[in-house]
Amino acid sequence: MRTIITGGAGFIGSHLCDYLIEKGHEVVCIDNLLTGKMDNIVHVIGNCQFRFIKHNVSDYIYVDGQVDNVLHFASPASPSDYLEFPIQTLKVGSLGTLHSLGLAKAKRARFLLASTSEVYGDPQIHPQPEDYWGHVNPVGPRGVYDEAKRFAEAMTMAYHRFHGIDTRIVRIFNTYGPRMRVNDGRALPNFMCQALRNEDITVFGDGSQTRSFCYISDLVEGIYQLLLSHEHDPVNIGNPEEITIRQLAQEMIALTNSKSKIVFKQLPVDDPKIRQPDISKARTVLKWEPKVLRAEGMRKTLAYFRDELISGGKRV
Repeated sequence: MRTIITGGAGFIGSHLCDYLIEKGHEVVCIDNLLTGKMDNIVHVIGNCQFRFIKHNVSDYIYVDGQVDNVLHFASPASPSDYLEFPIQTLKVGSLGTLHSLGLAKAKRARFLLASTSEVYGDPQIHPQPEDYWGHVNPVGPRGVYDEAKRFAEAMTMAYHRFHGIDTRIVRIFNTYGPRMRVNDGRALPNFMCQALRNEDITVFGDGSQTRSFCYISDLVEGIYQLLLSHEHDPVNIGNPEEITIRQLAQEMIALTNSKSKIVFKQLPVDDPKIRQPDISKARTVLKWEPKVLRAEGMRKTLAYFRDELISGGKRV
């Protein structure tokens, strides 16, 4: 198998590169390094099964030779990223998806779109099943990401229906693990770094909003099972174990034995109040469910961030 991964130098994309190489795939990673990092893939540079192409997939994509799978994971995903790069986020969700689908069509390859739980917006149904259409503000600051992914899903299904492309759509819920950026901007890496530095932990709102965190190895396994399936409609992949943001902050202080205190700031516009995947479909169709307990995943992730802070010259 020869597999293209756009955004392959990112957090999730780089773990997919590793996983597919272990499965025997030849992997071509395409990334313009806007939010991805070479550090995430440096360990496979020189591997005969791996090739890196620095390229912006919002421009036309050309790859020579056979291609069996195209996995489109290129996009800013953190709120701090897509608020800093709103136009690039919209372009990679639209033009990047168009060009990635065009590559799959030209090569007669399977196509898998990395979508997101953000297509559900600030949901009015809990937990969120795949047949829920969402509650999204298209003109709010988060709309550049939410609507880009909703458009990408619509385009993927159009290529499936009109051109007969063999497509998949994974809706990814909150995921964590090694290779997240220290300055990622999301709650979990922020909390970890603040706790390790004994700084105040910043909680937005009153902390009662909920999230459900899936460890990266579970997510990658779910994505692979979806790739191998014959399911064309969207599938939620995430961990249904729900936790409030305040509880997460308290848990982080306890895990790190930190002297940090929790401080509260104003909740950002359109920030979802609840987030929990209904994974009934993944359990039934893919025979998949998460296996890594949060305590185990947090320990592994904390060890990574501790090393990152030390290597960055920061005192922990």
